Amino acid sequence: MESKRQKQVAKQIQKDLGEIFQREMKSQLEGAFVTITDVKVTPDLAIARVYLSFLLTKDKEGILQIIRENTKSIRTQLGERVRHQLRIVPNLQFFIDDTAEYAQKIDALFATIVIPPAEEETES
Repeated sequence: MESKRQKQVAKQIQKDLGEIFQREMKSQLEGAFVTITDVKVTPDLAIARVYLSFLLTKDKEGILQIIRENTKSIRTQLGERVRHQLRIVPNLQFFIDDTAEYAQKIDALFATIVIPPAEEETES
């Protein structure tokens, strides 16, 4: 169960990282549109796990690798934005959020299910 403070910090990090990816990192991401779908912060606020979704790219792993290589500069930019709200800027860990793809696969499976019509019971 996340505390109120963890939720507040996660929301602030999500907002600020979104702006960083849209403005400062745009040229490095090869035209990919990066969305921060979720941020989970540890109870001590030292680590933030950032879940990303990618649009307009086929190479999600490649873009994720670029982001991971630039984690230090991203954290620095985040620190400049949250320096008055947080005492310690959390270490950032980036992951691909595949929930949309998973939901799409489940929907496709449900679409292929054939349910035979129920037989009406006859009264004797």
